[in-house]
Parts: sequence; C-alpha cells; structure tokens
Amino acid sequence: MKLRHKIHLYSSVLFALLFIATNVLVYFVFSTLTIREQQNRIESQTSKTADNIRLSSADTQAADLLRAYVPLEGMIRIVTEQGSNSLLVTSSGEQELSKRAVSYNESRVSEVLKIGSHRYVFVSVPVIWSDGRVVDIQVTESLRQTEEYLNVLEWALLIVTSLAMIPVFLSGQVLGRIVIRPITALTSTMKDIRRNGKFKRIELPERSRDELYEMGENFNRMIDLLENNYDKQKQFVSNASHELRTPLTIIESYASLLKRRGLDRPDLFVESVEAIHSEAVRMKEMTEQLLLLARHEEQWNMTLEPVHLRQQAEQLAREFQQAYHRQLEIEIDEPLRSDEALLVIQTDAGKLRQLLFILLDNARKYSSDGITLTLSLDQTDTSSQVERASVSTTTAQRNRCIRITDRGIGIPEKELPKVFDRFYRVDQARVRQDTGGSGLGLTLAQRIAEVLGGSVRLESVENEGTTAIVTLPATAEHLALFSANSN
Repeated sequence: MKLRHKIHLYSSVLFALLFIATNVLVYFVFSTLTIREQQNRIESQTSKTADNIRLSSADTQAADLLRAYVPLEGMIRIVTEQGSNSLLVTSSGEQELSKRAVSYNESRVSEVLKIGSHRYVFVSVPVIWSDGRVVDIQVTESLRQTEEYLNVLEWALLIVTSLAMIPVFLSGQVLGRIVIRPITALTSTMKDIRRNGKFKRIELPERSRDELYEMGENFNRMIDLLENNYDKQKQFVSNASHELRTPLTIIESYASLLKRRGLDRPDLFVESVEAIHSEAVRMKEMTEQLLLLARHEEQWNMTLEPVHLRQQAEQLAREFQQAYHRQLEIEIDEPLRSDEALLVIQTDAGKLRQLLFILLDNARKYSSDGITLTLSLDQTDTSSQVERASVSTTTAQRNRCIRITDRGIGIPEKELPKVFDRFYRVDQARVRQDTGGSGLGLTLAQRIAEVLGGSVRLESVENEGTTAIVTLPATAEHLALFSANSN
C-alpha cells in the first residue's frame, strides 16, 4: 500500500474512532445524568406524596388519595408490613405493573428497574399511618418519555457522525496529497538523477518552513555536497591519471631504449636505469601519499608523547643541512625563549617531523636563499575558541606556532586558496624536473596538521617569499578540544 493511501486510511479511521468514542461518551453521560435527574425528581415527588397521604389519611379514604397522586404513566400503592398490596392504583396504560410481586421495605428505596422493554423508577417511602402502623408508599413511574428523548439524541449523534465522516474522508485525501507532494518530488528528482546522471535540486516553497521543507532543504544540500565531491573526484582522477601517465611514459620510453640499444651503449644503460629508478621512486612516494590521504583519522595510529620543539627543530636543521646543503636558521620568540617548559607539547613526534619536512622541502624547492624556522605562541583567535569552551587560557595552554619562512618566488594571492588542493601546482607550465613533487605535499601536510589537532596556512607575497604557519595545541586535552571545535 502506498504511503498516500496509508495516510488517507489511517487518518480516516482515526477520526472515525474519535468521533464514535466522543459521541458514545456524550450519549452515555447525557443519558446517565438525565435518568438520574428523573430518578431524583420522582423520589422527591414520592416523598411529598407520602407526606400528603399520611396527613390526609384520617379524613380521606386511602383509595381516593391514591387516585389523586397516581403518576400519568405508572402505579402507586400502599404495602403493609404483612406484604398486602390491596390498595394500589395504576394509570390506564400501565395495568401490567399491578402484577409485580409485592415487597415490604423498612427503609427508603430508590432504583431504576427494567420491566419488559422499558425502564421505570421505583421509589418506596415508609410512613406511619393514622392507626399507628408503618406502611410503604411505593411509586413506580415509567421513563418512556425520557427514553424517547434519548433515542432522538442517539439518532442525532449517529447522523452527525455520518455527516462528519464526509469531510474527514475528504480531508484525509487532501492531507495525504500535501504530505506526499514533496516526497513525490524528491523521489522523482532522484529517479531523474539516476536516469540522466546529472545532479538536480527540488524546488522548495518559500511559504512553508515545516519538517518536509527541511527534508527538501537537506536533500538539496546533500546534492550540493555530492556534486562538489563528484567534481573533486573527477578532477582527482584526471590529475592522478595525468601524474601517473608521465612517469609510466618515461619508464616505458627508457625501457624501450634499453631494449633496443642498452647492451651496446653502457652510458645509455646507466642513464636509463637512473631515470627508471627515479620515476619508480616518485611513483612509490605519490602512491604512499595517496594512501595516507585516504585513511580515516583513527587509522593514523597516533602516539602522543612530550615533544621538545626546539630540539626537534635543531635536529631537522642538521638533517636538512646534511641532505640538501641548505642553511636553516632557528628563531624562538618570547616568552618561549625565557621559559624552556613552554617549548614542550603533547603530540605525535613522527607525524610532526613529516609535516615540517614537507613544508621545509617546499621552501627549499622554491627559494635559493636561507630558510627561517620560528617558534612562538599563537597570536590568532584559536585561544578564543578554547575560551568559548570554558577552558582557562594561560600562557602554558595557548597553542604553539611554527613558522617556516623562505625568500623565494612567492605565490600569487589569488592562488593561495587553491594550494592545498590535490595535484594543484601554482605554475602549471613549470617543468616537474625543476622542482620535483606531485602536487600532494601541501594536501598531505594539511591532513597531518588536522590529525594532530592543529592547522596549517600559508602567507605569501609574490617575488618576496612565503611563510607556512603551523598551529598546534599545547596539550592532549586541547588537542581533543581543538579537533571537536574544528568538526
């Protein structure tokens, strides 16, 4: 059964049950109150009748008194203690009441009886007769007129319920259509996307701000995200194919050259092997970087330990100078210079080294002058984020900053937002052999910084140089808080 039909059926049945339950309750309450009111009226009237008969019994015959007080539809009688009911009078249409069994009651009795197909109110009131005996004045009065009124009410409620079900039935259909309309549009849009392979959005009515509107709005946002990711995936596949095609072509060309002339020319053999080895190493590095970027945070196997930033920087400087014969100058700002303890943070030493080496390698490739590594406290609004999380931001708790500055060619301002994209190269015409790399370094650096709970950004002036700024939390608690705020 379709959802629209379910809504129609369930709403109609629910409203029908509510109407029926309400009308049954109304009828039950009204009939109970009406009969109780009639019973109270007859009981009160019987008490007055008994008093009048008792006062007049000495002067007037009992039979005459009974005829004077007999109900229009009922019976009145006097019952002695021995159970005699020789004195009774019935109305013209209630002769059958005289055949009922006689019972003497020592106390007042009032009840509703079912005699035949009708209900009656029976009231028995004991009185002291003129000769000193105690007798019962018993009145039995029909509730036929009250029952007729209740029958009219019953039919009225039944007709009203039947008529009310018509708009309920129609409103169930309308409700089903209103609820299903955005879902139908959503389903239709999804079918169009699957059939055409093109991303589409559903139109949202501005006048509506209900849950169905939110569902459509979230669907459109999801489509935006999917389209964005799809475009990035297409670009990534295109760039990855291009980056892999080049080394494979070089390897194939040199292999073919070795196959034709490698045995005759040792110099050509050495050149070909070096080229093939170089491209194979580059492909291996690029593959490892892609695998790292594809991992989730929990798969990075973080090992938090105390890391001394100055010692880490000095070790990197020695390795950097030995590997590339380039000078790396280390600077430490106040108050880190005056307090050695502030240079120790909780982080993963191996991943921090990998992050800094990527940035140092970029600085080396695009500059020929000296490179400066500066350690300082973070001056951005990261601390305010911690303050908003109700954490005290003392000097020891403030995030640490590592700045790597080169004096190279710099990056145009319009290119800065794109430099962290995969395979993106600022100068697309630049020959790879001039700088090396695959365009994944900064992307991987950004990912490592996020895993460490920090961030990395670039500041650059074209033809003057570039500064890579790494911000890291000081403690493991701040790392977790920083990651939560970033998410």
